[in-house]
Amino acid sequence: MDNKDYIADIGLEVHVELATRSKMFCSCAVVDTTIAEPNSSVCEVCMGMPGTLPVINQKAVELAIKAALALNCEVHKTSIFARKNYFYPDLPKGYQISQYEEPLATNGFLKIRTSEGIKTIRVRRAHLEEDTGKLTHIEKDGQSYSLVDLNRAGVPLLEIVSEPDMHSVEDVRSYARELRLLLRWLGVSSGDMEKGSMRFEANLSMRPTDSDKLGTRVEIKNLNSFRAMEQAILYQMDIQRETLVKGKEVKQQTLGWSESENRTFAQRSKEEANDYRYFPEPDLPPLVVEKAWLESIKKAMPALPDKERERYAEEYSLIQEDIERLMEDKAVHDYFEACMKVAPHLAPKHITNWLFSDLFAWLNANDKPFEELHLSPDGFTRLISL
Repeated sequence: MDNKDYIADIGLEVHVELATRSKMFCSCAVVDTTIAEPNSSVCEVCMGMPGTLPVINQKAVELAIKAALALNCEVHKTSIFARKNYFYPDLPKGYQISQYEEPLATNGFLKIRTSEGIKTIRVRRAHLEEDTGKLTHIEKDGQSYSLVDLNRAGVPLLEIVSEPDMHSVEDVRSYARELRLLLRWLGVSSGDMEKGSMRFEANLSMRPTDSDKLGTRVEIKNLNSFRAMEQAILYQMDIQRETLVKGKEVKQQTLGWSESENRTFAQRSKEEANDYRYFPEPDLPPLVVEKAWLESIKKAMPALPDKERERYAEEYSLIQEDIERLMEDKAVHDYFEACMKVAPHLAPKHITNWLFSDLFAWLNANDKPFEELHLSPDGFTRLISL
């Protein structure tokens, strides 16, 4: 056994369902797979029928560009779709249309807030792809079988890949929450993890604190909640640290996470990129983002949460807790802004006090989301003024 201290190096691959009305390469509607009749929104294209041709969803590209700009990425004029070959029952074509060597955007970063201060997490790439279908595993009358629902097959995904710049669960939590906030803020995705709109995969390795060389990494797949992600990373950090302390080697592999057993389990040895036999998608031309289109998207971008945090602290002298509550939901932020516009005589703190106490309490008591509030900013501020 050794007496070394070890540090974790963690990177996240985040799969985000884009908020489009139709799928990535066909006109089938994007439906809520938790309530829609299975296989009710499918066609020859998303079912992978021979002879069918994909067509790129322009809205999906626009949403992906918005996310890339917010993440300070370089958006490339030309990107290439590729076929990622692997077999799985819910992948109708036997390959996934994704991007590999020439993705939509690269070299970005996201600033996060931690107890150690502000940190910068580098974003390696953001690329477009299509989602797979959904398997439901059944155990009934002593038999086991799986049902395939292809409603989700072909739904537009944006995959955002970070560098291994996170070293603790706190870092990971802050990055994931800030990323979700940003995507919801821009209307890029609902970020609804209960419905699978945002899914995480964690790449994790451990190394001695006196070494700069990254250790052998494992990938933990399909983490569908912040809690599952945090628990899986903590568990794997303990396992790897114990393995290294004993002088043994960590195996490179793909892991799953068992929520019921609170542990990771091996799925397969870790693939490398060449195992997927990537090659350019022959049925799609290069995706070209014209300069005029990119500039129009930039001009339509709203002020981002980081800038708003600074403005609220400087201009309105709000405390950090109130600022973060205003940032959590853009609808709440926009409502507050409207209140400030119609009632500039009211102190910002006076408005937030009423907003977060009386108004939120009424919404909670009546089990209503903020979006269903029918009290206008003008009416609310007149009430406060009384």
